[in-house]
Amino acid sequence: MTIDRLRTAGSHLLLAVTALLCAFPIYWLFATALRRPQDIWSLSPIPWPLSTANYLDAARQVDVLGLIGNTFFIAALSAAGQLLVALLASYAFTMYTFPLQRVLYLAFVGTWLVPFQVTMLPNYILLNQLGLLNTLIGVVLPTLCSAMAVLLLRQHMAAFPKELVAAAKIDGRSSWSILWTVVVPNLRPALAALAILLFINEWNEYFWPAVVLRKSNGVLQLGLRSFLSSAERDQWGPMMAVASLACLPVLLLYLVLQRQIVNAFVRSGLK
Repeated sequence: MTIDRLRTAGSHLLLAVTALLCAFPIYWLFATALRRPQDIWSLSPIPWPLSTANYLDAARQVDVLGLIGNTFFIAALSAAGQLLVALLASYAFTMYTFPLQRVLYLAFVGTWLVPFQVTMLPNYILLNQLGLLNTLIGVVLPTLCSAMAVLLLRQHMAAFPKELVAAAKIDGRSSWSILWTVVVPNLRPALAALAILLFINEWNEYFWPAVVLRKSNGVLQLGLRSFLSSAERDQWGPMMAVASLACLPVLLLYLVLQRQIVNAFVRSGLK
């Protein structure tokens, strides 16, 4: 019994140390942002006295609220689109039987292996022909379908009890009604976990917005770039302030969906 307790305590200690190592860069980010400009290179673990000078300086140089709004719009709309497409596609691949089903599924998932740089130029030309360059919608449209999301959601959908679907059909419900009233409520943890993964992925995207948006600071990632290699010097204080603000929406989203995300990792579908 003592050995088991020691193993448990050792495991908890290892997890605690790992968590601290993962959280330390985030803490240092906020600590640097809250230092006075003259203390920006200080190695003190506690920023004192606290100062909002870096945030005010960043607000004077870039439209912080506008950048956050644009980035949130792109990330939320893209994540919602990918989640909807993945939900419909995984439901079709799981609940229906049709010719060449497996071949089509493998071909669909195979698009995940195609590098983004291969499809970037055709997407750019198409957006140019549609007149959507330098627009937020132009950033979102090519990202509305994610093979990764379909693959992950199909694994949960495959574990869903087919008896519930058959009972709903006997009850006279349509496929659309079964999807939204039977399947989706029971896959809420998986959908929440997938939603936050898709949101974070799009929130952190830099390359594609840089290609589509001709503005120098259309989204947060491009706004952060404006603080590097400036005429005077790299402005680490304002950059850390904007970067800390960029972390907040993701942290808040995780706090809101924390229970659903944990449930999704604990179980894979219904048993």
